[in-house]
Amino acid sequence: MTTPIKEQIEAKLREARIARDERAKNVIGMLKAKVLNELKSGSGAEENDTLWLDTIKSYAKQMRKALPDYEKAGERGLDLLSEAKWEIEFCEQFLPQKLDEAATEAIVRQVAAANKITDPKMIGKLTGLIMKDHKDALDGDLLRQVAQRVLAE
Repeated sequence: MTTPIKEQIEAKLREARIARDERAKNVIGMLKAKVLNELKSGSGAEENDTLWLDTIKSYAKQMRKALPDYEKAGERGLDLLSEAKWEIEFCEQFLPQKLDEAATEAIVRQVAAANKITDPKMIGKLTGLIMKDHKDALDGDLLRQVAQRVLAE
């Protein structure tokens, strides 16, 4: 059985405190605050791996969306850009690993053949069918690229 994410986070926090790693402590503090806000929001959320995963995914996604803005800022945004990339990398250690391009292509070809999807205009249907069963295992952007390439053949 795998270690619950909360315990993994607490272990990383202990390591960060010992190493005096302010960046790690800040990210963990942010994640813990977001989880606490969700628990207090009245949504009925329970503290479990699902809540932690959703919170970490959401934070990493937020940081990814900020990257283009930091890049546009030029030299002024370099520190923010490197910090955001570091935070994304830190968060990804807790998230399940996504399938690579070859495995994604195998799934795309299998589902396309099983549903007789050959028209590039049906990419939405194809990706919908795939995501229904493989949402957590696939990167959506990679899936879209692979599906476009496969259907264009």
